[in-house]
Amino acid sequence: MSKFPKPPGPLVAAFALTAGFACQSEAPAGAGTGGPAASMDASAPDGAISAAELVDLTAAVGGSHPPKWAPDGSRITFVSGGDLGAVDTETGAFEVLTRDLSLSGVGSLGAPQPNWSPDGQWIAYTSDKSGAPDIWLWSALERDASRVSIDVQLTELSARANGLAWSPDGSRIAFSGDRFGNMDIWTVSVPDGQLHRLTDDPLYEGYPSWTPDGSRLLYVRMDDRWVDHDVIEVDPDGGNPRTVVRDTGFFDYRAGRAFASAQVSPDGETVLFRSQRSGWLNFWVAPRDGSAEPRRIAASDYDQSDARWSPDGSWISYTENRDGVHSLRLVSADGSKHRVLVDPEVGAALRAEWAPGGDRVSYTMETPTRPAELFVMDLESGESTLVHSEVAAGSAEKLHMPEKVSYPSSDGLTIEAYLHRPPGAAGGAEPGERFPGVMWIHGGPTSQFDDQFRRHQQVHFFAQRGYVVLMPNIRGSSGYGLEFEDLNNGCWGHCDLEDVLAGVDYLKTLPDVDPDRIAVTGTSYGGIMTMDAVAFAPGVFQAAIALSGYGDMTDFHTRVHELQHIKLLEYELGPYPENRDVYLNSSAILKAHQVTTPTFVIQGEGVAADWRLREGQPQAALDFARKLDQHYKIVRYKAYPGEGYYVYGRDNTIQKLHDMLDFFEEFLVTEIEGM
Repeated sequence: MSKFPKPPGPLVAAFALTAGFACQSEAPAGAGTGGPAASMDASAPDGAISAAELVDLTAAVGGSHPPKWAPDGSRITFVSGGDLGAVDTETGAFEVLTRDLSLSGVGSLGAPQPNWSPDGQWIAYTSDKSGAPDIWLWSALERDASRVSIDVQLTELSARANGLAWSPDGSRIAFSGDRFGNMDIWTVSVPDGQLHRLTDDPLYEGYPSWTPDGSRLLYVRMDDRWVDHDVIEVDPDGGNPRTVVRDTGFFDYRAGRAFASAQVSPDGETVLFRSQRSGWLNFWVAPRDGSAEPRRIAASDYDQSDARWSPDGSWISYTENRDGVHSLRLVSADGSKHRVLVDPEVGAALRAEWAPGGDRVSYTMETPTRPAELFVMDLESGESTLVHSEVAAGSAEKLHMPEKVSYPSSDGLTIEAYLHRPPGAAGGAEPGERFPGVMWIHGGPTSQFDDQFRRHQQVHFFAQRGYVVLMPNIRGSSGYGLEFEDLNNGCWGHCDLEDVLAGVDYLKTLPDVDPDRIAVTGTSYGGIMTMDAVAFAPGVFQAAIALSGYGDMTDFHTRVHELQHIKLLEYELGPYPENRDVYLNSSAILKAHQVTTPTFVIQGEGVAADWRLREGQPQAALDFARKLDQHYKIVRYKAYPGEGYYVYGRDNTIQKLHDMLDFFEEFLVTEIEGM
């Protein structure tokens, strides 16, 4: 038995304890700090971080959109807890500028994305707080009688908008919006809100950017497969279109977000864009007039992200990902000079932005044990200053750094992974002591476990409670080149499952792992892989928790509501129904009768934003649970209230961690005589 205590909150109230399943329909716990979920944290082992503390270690500056400098350099703004916040770059003083930057139910097609106007008068952002998505303006100059800054709604399209780009004179915002059923390029004048639609192509168009003189507008158009990208230049009214750059072979699952905008240099002569044409995600430059072929500006066999021109156009900042460590670098505009600004042994320096004067660079820094914090580097001295952190004192210090390991798999592959152990457990906390092992599979599948805190956040909970957790970057993961990324195309749940099973073999070689107590879990594609593991490799695992997974691949063309998921399957498994046999081969639900592993199936109850189609509980995970129950398998099921398909809410996440722990304790810790 484990020496780590089991928390209260037994499964009796939430699950059927027989071979069947049950759906819990309790009221949501809410987003506050109290409630039943928070009360369970008293059970944390001595010295361990509680679930509430762990969930609350969420960086204010670690979102998908980087912090932005005010045009006068006096402050940096970012989304903080759903509000728009700002930190004074000299004093470090923080203030909330405006509350409620809500934007829900948009999938890959949006985020608040606050962006300063060139004159510093406005911040534009997207929100659905009026009932549907639209563009809003926060005024930096006007305040009401209570000294509260004023927000005004700029558009009334009631449609998703992304890629907000101010014109150089601040008179217009270019954006892509889906008012007529797919993403087109629009402009809106400020502050009167006059709209002009520039494009009406049935293909997806997005991520506009302006030339420095404002005379032309660039945007990105994807082909119908979301694989090829054209950078197109037009007049501000949409006239005189011209293709500037054509890029091929870059599947863009997030509806264009990975390619993003093409950035024009401050002198207007050169276009900077991201491409996978070398086999790696690198940045390329090309003359805007098309007079020469594109070239890599900082050629590397590592993936790159977050590139930005310096204000004077002499340098380009970017980050480089080397086996999960993200370093911050500079390259001169002609590619002849290189400088490494931040090169951590462990950690991720990301989201770099230039100060308006070009003498400073802001960036976020995080590690597997510490959420992102905001730093500013003086480029002349090379010294960095922490300007904002929301990490509670003492919380991060309770966490333990994982090891980076590798192990062999089939086809001669080497799989890189992170290994989390219980505190002091390397080789066994006590002589001969062995802990249960957990294979933790990431989503995607085109994604990567790296040094970003959010990748490890929930894993810490289980490591501190007596579990050895292996987080592998199996074939199909990003970060290791296009060839590795495409190795699971056409064979989901089989070829990549080989890497999971090889990870089990690796765990069994460790002296502190009990080879007879191994579990598997993961969310999204990790949930799919968990279902695949129990269906296609029966008997390997003693417990499984599939979170927001899909057991029937054919469902993506009938029940799954996100177009991005359909595009993903068409790229990785082939067009449907021509490749129906491939889809069926990767559908775990068809092999449910083979499952021998007790399985816990988790999802959100499927609540959508009011402006999106609302219907009953999502069926994908529920169907898999029902199929297991049909064959008298040990299955538990829970749908968490107030969530979409994924479980993100604070109290629900705390509850989910304890529910998962209870399940693992029941099936991995309880000893069965003769086993």
